[in-house]
Amino acid sequence: MPRIRTSRFWAKFGKRPARRDARNFAFRELVARSPRLPVEYDFDEHRVVVPTPMFGNDTHGDCVIAGRAHQTLRFEYLEQKRVLGIGDADVLREWRLENGGTEDGLVVLDSLKAWRARGWQVGKSPYRIEAFAEVDRTRTAEVKRAIVMQVGVGIGLTLPYAALTQFNAGRTWDVVNGPNGEPELAGGHYVYCPGYTRRGPVCVTWGRRQPMTWAFLERYCDEAYAMVDARDAALRKAAGVRGALDLAHLRERLSALDA
Repeated sequence: MPRIRTSRFWAKFGKRPARRDARNFAFRELVARSPRLPVEYDFDEHRVVVPTPMFGNDTHGDCVIAGRAHQTLRFEYLEQKRVLGIGDADVLREWRLENGGTEDGLVVLDSLKAWRARGWQVGKSPYRIEAFAEVDRTRTAEVKRAIVMQVGVGIGLTLPYAALTQFNAGRTWDVVNGPNGEPELAGGHYVYCPGYTRRGPVCVTWGRRQPMTWAFLERYCDEAYAMVDARDAALRKAAGVRGALDLAHLRERLSALDA
């Protein structure tokens, strides 16, 4: 996967084209009671101790696993009330396991299936999700709902070169058309979004938080997923609303899927 030099850092891409599976759950079918959606939401707002490491994504195309690591940090902060010591070695070990020891990028859907089936190793402990569900990325309200209810979403993007310029300048990712129309695309990238503003989602990538507009998401996002944590899904009230997630329906679907 390409490694591109920007004015300040090396940007490494590692998401392969989106792959579909007709068996994917739709997030909306798992919502039993929709919580009130705030105008803005930020999981990290009062949790400044949650870090935003690079996880090796400046030199390796491991963005899919780096995004997983950022979400695992927040899942486990909720459950364990502490920040896991996830290091570059944990992320790179899983990335190499899933890509067969090559430098190739990953298919997000395949990686999510592995996360659910066997989990991934952080130190000596395995962490896995119970399920993942496809979020309708074309519906702003559904993206917001998934972020609020499931501690963020993972999204796949095909970034234009303009996004790298904006990132370097500390600006929001937004749609910028080139002189001949659509700007040239740089590569596939996966990011974790723990919040949103009035303008659009906020993701964690390349060692920091990066906002984007809803128009940017609509133009460049080709897949979005919400994850259900395996350890505390039955205990945690999604977005503070008891019964918000229809766990009975979810597990009925999982039983049929795994039969």
